[in-house]
Amino acid sequence: MSPSVRALVAASLVAGLSIPAAGLAQADQPVARTYREFDGKPLQLFVFATPPRAPGAPPSAAVLLLHGGGWTAGNAEWTFAQARRFAHEGFVAIAVDYRLADSVITPIEQLADVCTAFKWTRSHAAELGVNPDRLAAYGVSAGGHLAAAAATIGCNNFFGTYGLGGPDALVLLSPAVDAAYDAHFVRLLRARADPADLSPMQRMRTRMPPTIIVQGDKDSLTPLGGAQRFCDRIRKDRGRCDLLVYKGLGHVLTRNLANQESDFDPDPVAREDGLTKQVRFLRELWRR
Repeated sequence: MSPSVRALVAASLVAGLSIPAAGLAQADQPVARTYREFDGKPLQLFVFATPPRAPGAPPSAAVLLLHGGGWTAGNAEWTFAQARRFAHEGFVAIAVDYRLADSVITPIEQLADVCTAFKWTRSHAAELGVNPDRLAAYGVSAGGHLAAAAATIGCNNFFGTYGLGGPDALVLLSPAVDAAYDAHFVRLLRARADPADLSPMQRMRTRMPPTIIVQGDKDSLTPLGGAQRFCDRIRKDRGRCDLLVYKGLGHVLTRNLANQESDFDPDPVAREDGLTKQVRFLRELWRR
C-alpha cells in the first residue's frame, strides 16, 4: 500500500478501534511520561493505573500498547480504549507513542523506540507497581509487527523472562508478523537493512513468549497465513500460541471486505469477544 492509503487506514483505525466495550466505565485519564527524546522533542507514553490495590498487594503485570497505522501514521491515543479495558482488569496499561516512518525514520528506529519503552517501564517498575518480568505487548497491525519484533529480534539487553529485553507475552490483533515480502514495509526500510532481518517470522527463536493472535480469515493486508505460520513455529518449539480466527472478517476484524484499507467497519461482537479472550489469556497466564 502507498503511504497515502496507509494514512486512510490510520483514520479508519481511529474510528474502528477507539470505542470502549459496551458498559465499561471510563478509567481515569492517563499520566503522560517522557521515555526518550529526539531533536529536543519528547516521546511519550501514557500510563493507565489499575484500580486501588490493597496494601502489600503484589506488583501488577503490565501491558504496553502499540498502535497500528502502517508504520507511517497514528498515535498512542488510538489504543486508549483497550488500555482502559486492561487497566480495569487489573493491569497497568501503558499506551506508547513511537516515531512514525518518513524520509528519515524507518522501522529500525521504531523498534528502538519500542525497546526503549520496555526498558523505561522496567526501570520504573517499583514506582509503577509493576512486576518487571510480567510485561505484555499489545500490538495492532504494524504495532503487532513492532511487538513481535521486540520478542524475536529482541532489544539488545537481558531483562525480562526471556532475556531479550522485550515482552514476556504477546497479545496481537491482525499483526504484520511476516513482513519480509511486504512491498510497503520494504520501501520504508530504505535499503538500510535486509527486510528478513526486521521480520518477526524470519527471526523466530526457539523460546518464544506465550502469544495470542486475533485475526480475520479474510484479511487482505496482513493475511491469515502469516499468523498461522508464526503460531505453528511457536508450537513446534513447544511454546504456546493461541490463534483466534474470525470467519468472514478482514483486517482488524472489519466487515467491509471490499475495502480493507480505508473504510473499516469492525464487527463489534467479534472485537469484544477477541479482546475479552486476550484479557483472559493474560489473567490465566499470570495468576497470582
